[in-house]
Amino acid sequence: MMKTPDIAIPLLPSRSMADTLRFYQKLGFDGEIVSPNGDYAIVERGSLELHFFLHTALNPAESAFGCYCRVQDVDSVYAAFCQAHLPHHGIPRITVLENKPWGMREFAVIDEDGSLLRIGQVL
Repeated sequence: MMKTPDIAIPLLPSRSMADTLRFYQKLGFDGEIVSPNGDYAIVERGSLELHFFLHTALNPAESAFGCYCRVQDVDSVYAAFCQAHLPHHGIPRITVLENKPWGMREFAVIDEDGSLLRIGQVL
């Protein structure tokens, strides 16, 4: 039996599971609604896994949800995410990829529900 590493999986809000799945599919994730009543979904892209719970009263502009995704090749992830043609302002959006003073090369995506995903790799 293969041992899996310990991991943490972010749990993010979704006002609409169908809309959330469509948004993340544009970023290259595969996923599905996994609960019988339609209030929980899981998406995966390589080893990245995100979970979503239904939160219909969420105001995206006031969301404080987010996570950090540390990846091996941030440049290729950024190039793939850019294929979704997200704007650079507003909600949703994508920021530019840059080297940060804290030793990470990273960018950010704000999804349609206002959740912040920072994606980076150690310099």
